[in-house]
Amino acid sequence: MRNIAKVGTLIITLSTLTLLNGCSSSGNQVAATVAATVNGQNIMLSEVEQVINQQMGGKQAQLSTLQLAQARLQVLDTLIQKEVLLQRAEKENLKVTDDEINQYINAAKRDRGMTEEQFQRQLQAENQTPESFRDETRKLLAIQKLQAKYAGNISISDREVEEYYLANKQAFTIGRGVELAAISVDPRDNGLKDDAKNDAEAKLKIDNIYQQLKTADFAEVARAKSEDANSNVRGGDIGFATEDQLKENSFPATLIAQFFGPMEIGGYTTPVEFNGKWYIFKLKRKQLTTENRTLESPGVRPEITEVLRGQHQQVLNGALLEVAMNEAKIVNHLAANMLSNPNNPGLRPAATGAATSQPTQAPSEAPATSSPAGTSSSPVTVKPAASPK
Repeated sequence: MRNIAKVGTLIITLSTLTLLNGCSSSGNQVAATVAATVNGQNIMLSEVEQVINQQMGGKQAQLSTLQLAQARLQVLDTLIQKEVLLQRAEKENLKVTDDEINQYINAAKRDRGMTEEQFQRQLQAENQTPESFRDETRKLLAIQKLQAKYAGNISISDREVEEYYLANKQAFTIGRGVELAAISVDPRDNGLKDDAKNDAEAKLKIDNIYQQLKTADFAEVARAKSEDANSNVRGGDIGFATEDQLKENSFPATLIAQFFGPMEIGGYTTPVEFNGKWYIFKLKRKQLTTENRTLESPGVRPEITEVLRGQHQQVLNGALLEVAMNEAKIVNHLAANMLSNPNNPGLRPAATGAATSQPTQAPSEAPATSSPAGTSSSPVTVKPAASPK
């Protein structure tokens, strides 16, 4: 079961960047435009710059020259890994169809509650075209297919499940608590569509939402109206929290009493204000006594099996990357140029504004790469009380 977690808000604005022009001109001119090659395939410095701009939110000028040089090396390393895996997928003839790309993009829009018009506006804001987005989606799905090919042979034994349970018994104790969904309205300007920007607008918006719920589905309204960027994609679902966790996160005592008292499953509250925001909560489940779940309790074995399968796949993904990297011919021009200029890496702070035709990063999390994510406050931040860790 999902826990009520911090909202992860990832707002990516990719500005196009100029190429590095501080490299030594006495040696290798290739290093002035090409960061690395993987089996002869170029990775351009402009691609590295785009990722750094994404990670720094356009504030990379605040980095020192050495910090920026280190950032470039780290980003280039992830781009090399991505290219290595992509080429491995192509070598193993793992093709991605247009239908698979369409399904992925349509699911992404649906999960985010975005119309086609809103999706196109977001692409434009991120300096992407529909074609470049589809190309990056194709690469992402190809790498996922490669990893899934090797993960398909994973088999979890009953013994592994039992050993995991014995080592993590406490994780299967569910305290007195409730499972909730929420619609939130923040009076601060968050740059969202239909965003409340002050206290008066927030109060008006939450009241209008409350009236709308009388004739509309809670999940659909949450996707369309909630200003919690994490939970709204799940129809407002924010998971399970114990009574103590609710108190720790400043839920009003009257609201907690309502959850554990007369409120019925499926019902929702009137608008309530705390922690600087307005909320409407839907009660999805309540548990009035502590339950110590055993291996024979419903859902426990499948939960553990899924966790162990994920751990196995993580190990296999690492092994796959290691083998693919060893088999690839990689030339890191950026690193070589730094070694030839030990007292002057030749890296000036990245500039923005110049046009480039290089594609952006993958549309979502790409295997063997990492993406920065900011966080914004949520009504509660707790660890799962029911799911194995």
